[in-house]
Amino acid sequence: MPECWDGEHDVQTPHGMLRVVIRGAPKGNKPAILTYHDVGLNHKLCFNSFFNNKDMQEISKHFVVCHVDAPGQQIGASQLPQGYQTSKNLDAMLPAFKSIVGIGVGAGAYVLAKFALIFPDLVEGLVLLNIDPNGKGWIDWAATKLSGLTSALPDTVLSHLFSQEELMNNTELVQSYRQQINNTVNQFNLQLFWNMYNSRRDLEMNRSGTVLNAKTLKCPVMLVVGDNGPAEEGVVSFLFMADSGGLPQLTQPAKLTEAFKYFLQGMGYIANVKDGRLSGGPVPSASMTRLARSRTASLTSASSMDGSRSRTCTHSDSSEGVGAATQTMEVSC
Repeated sequence: MPECWDGEHDVQTPHGMLRVVIRGAPKGNKPAILTYHDVGLNHKLCFNSFFNNKDMQEISKHFVVCHVDAPGQQIGASQLPQGYQTSKNLDAMLPAFKSIVGIGVGAGAYVLAKFALIFPDLVEGLVLLNIDPNGKGWIDWAATKLSGLTSALPDTVLSHLFSQEELMNNTELVQSYRQQINNTVNQFNLQLFWNMYNSRRDLEMNRSGTVLNAKTLKCPVMLVVGDNGPAEEGVVSFLFMADSGGLPQLTQPAKLTEAFKYFLQGMGYIANVKDGRLSGGPVPSASMTRLARSRTASLTSASSMDGSRSRTCTHSDSSEGVGAATQTMEVSC
């Protein structure tokens, strides 16, 4: 990594050049927060609303934050060379840190999960939004091909990012992202990224103990999906975020920040973070203390899908492929 941390950097990897944006500098032995965006987006379109949230800024200032743009997806990117291959190498292109807490959305969640399976000692925790760990079957593959023939690429990508309700209502957010995907993302590079994601293979994860030598994530994991989001059916057990549509980090950044804060605490970081919603009274200090590593058992957030029930989210051991949960944590959402 560069000697001067803060800012934008083009990092040469064995598989090509990667654009990363770093905020802050390493803080002792704390992991870096590393983000990876979804198809059709880049780190700005995907994560600005989340990281600009006041409460998230209180958390992130205690870590170095690294935003990764997939090859050719950053604003103003030049067209990638003809025949550029990304399908097998995105996880191997991630910048080197001693350890990370990864936050990935859609395709980015898939990349980070694959990275954690290959390099478990480098990943302390994962927040995976809208992840689909399964490869496309023949029917899905054919449907994607047909959609590509009958719809423009930006519209196809929008149907991946947003719920049908959001698209039908043509919300202000959908209109904004349609314009930005059309005007700020290189369409040739976007097609390569879209093709890569749709040719992904199954991660083939199994719950620990159910299959001999099962592949499973060894770190704490929080799975998040928005209500009625396009990825809802692909996520088995999750923090079900109400009133958030397809991209919870854009529509409900405060709720996701609260969940992330509790997630860090459950991993073993105690965060007395200033809450922007509090008024008056003493403000807790923003110090963080590392707890014993023994508390970092694999955790998966889950909650009721029934809107009439309480929106309290608890860690559950019902999710496949993320290890056994040994601790319950409640998150108000």
